[in-house]
Amino acid sequence: MDIKLMDFWPRILDATLQTLQMVGFSLAFSLILGLPLGIILVITRPGNLYGNKPFFNVLNGIINFLRSIPFIILLVAIIPFTRLLIGTTIGTAAAIVPLVVFAAPYIARLVESSLLEVSPGMIEAAEAMGAKPWQIIFRVMVPEAFSSLILNITIATIGIVGASAMAGFVGGGGLGDLAIAYGYQRFETDIMIVTVLLLVLIVQLIQSLGNTLSKTSRRR
Repeated sequence: MDIKLMDFWPRILDATLQTLQMVGFSLAFSLILGLPLGIILVITRPGNLYGNKPFFNVLNGIINFLRSIPFIILLVAIIPFTRLLIGTTIGTAAAIVPLVVFAAPYIARLVESSLLEVSPGMIEAAEAMGAKPWQIIFRVMVPEAFSSLILNITIATIGIVGASAMAGFVGGGGLGDLAIAYGYQRFETDIMIVTVLLLVLIVQLIQSLGNTLSKTSRRR
């Protein structure tokens, strides 16, 4: 093994931890925003529990607008907002803000997709039995879509991993920052290879965990 690479392992470990931190916090905040938004998209859709076409169209348009912006552009566009919240635009904490703005609408759309897979017949049966709207949402729709939700959240998490690597272009930290600063700008090919392999490993672990959890929930 290259001595330079051996000496570099502590920095690679720090960058890996930064990536996991970015992904973990971004996913948590994105779920807090995206899950309710996805549910609202479904229940306010015309013909559904709280059908409201004007409200649905506005919310749908906002989510489509945010999702249409490439992450690298969004990263730069909301720099003033990031600085307002965090006080800086550089580092792991600063990278979490654009990651959440990027991922929350994406998760909302994935949640909407999962909930729309629930059979209308089950919802009609719950309504016939006198279930209240909130009971239909949390006791019928969400449990029935749970396996699909897990898979879709897994997809979103992998998307956040990829976006966190792009955050390295503006000094966001993590493996992406390391790959750009050393693997690309300084032509350290061995460091680039290691960072890519680590990102691949993280993605594989996330996908395997998501598949396992989805299968487990489906058996129940």
